[in-house]
Amino acid sequence: MSQPIKTAFTITPKADRISAAEREELLKAPGFGRVFSEHMAVVTYTEGKGWHTPEILPRQPLQLDPAASVLHYAQEIFEGMKAYRSPTGEPLLFRPDVNARRFRRSAERMAMAQVPEELFLDAVKQLVKIDADWIPAPEVGTLYIRPFMIATEVALGVKPSAEYKFIVIACAAGDYFSKDAGPVTVWVEENTVRASRGGTGEAKCGGNYAASLTAQQEAKENGCHQVLFLDATERKWIEEMGGMNIVAVLDDGSLLTPPLKGTILHGITRDSLLTLARSQGLTVREEPYAIDQLYADIASGHLRELFACGTAAVVTPIGTLKTSKGEHVISKETGAVTASLRQALCDMQFGRTHDTQSWVHTVD
Repeated sequence: MSQPIKTAFTITPKADRISAAEREELLKAPGFGRVFSEHMAVVTYTEGKGWHTPEILPRQPLQLDPAASVLHYAQEIFEGMKAYRSPTGEPLLFRPDVNARRFRRSAERMAMAQVPEELFLDAVKQLVKIDADWIPAPEVGTLYIRPFMIATEVALGVKPSAEYKFIVIACAAGDYFSKDAGPVTVWVEENTVRASRGGTGEAKCGGNYAASLTAQQEAKENGCHQVLFLDATERKWIEEMGGMNIVAVLDDGSLLTPPLKGTILHGITRDSLLTLARSQGLTVREEPYAIDQLYADIASGHLRELFACGTAAVVTPIGTLKTSKGEHVISKETGAVTASLRQALCDMQFGRTHDTQSWVHTVD
């Protein structure tokens, strides 16, 4: 286990920062993952020395040796989180401590050095502070934050790296899916799988997402926005989407979602929504859900709503499931429970309501 570092971040502000007018123009419609802020946090790990040289630098290309371990053995993990602008203009973070803990679990699974939680949180907060002007207005979006770690040891040979870089970057983010698109259409993948028992499904590593891309291409070719994966053993049970968890709302108002058993990412948005639903008196079940049962529940009306959830997508209604054999239409409108849970979550994230869970952290 890595030891905490005691050195404060060295901060080197970007000399030629963009003008306020130019930034304002970029933030009007930032899309997702295209408009990056001006700085990044970088911390180095060396075996025997631990974490050292924490810096806030102008955002810039990385210099990697062609033999860097990450390029050959894929030791790489990341997180997804956001900074929100409160009604009084303060930057807010939502459950960043949970991101820090999940990052450590991912590192453990990938045999990487573990970033101390206090270092993770300090790096995120330092970046948000220096790039706070890049947080869009609440009606536009958020500042999406991407902490990640890569193996940088220059060596060929299958073994855990002895050197790492922990880096945090950020981008202004609008909606992941267009607000005007309505409920999305999802392709049910029946051939390839995202993760298998004993694999890396619950770690947030790039390989999981790479494994989903052929199915994502297939979904796009069939006019779908996203893809839903089934289990690797029986191809029977619903699991996770390309980068989101999935939740069903039944006709009695209860929520049903697949359980976390090693192949599904421990989604922070998922956990937050289930907690909020329980606090509102809704019944929440985390149980296996067969795809054929899901189709039958759509046909009978027992399933009333279906939604995807994740940091980027927040809460997105699913209107149609599509397969090679046909379509299963749920609804062309956003359901009441989906809308209510999204509103409750967003109100808390943006500081518009009382934080009953102590989830919101002010960056000061």
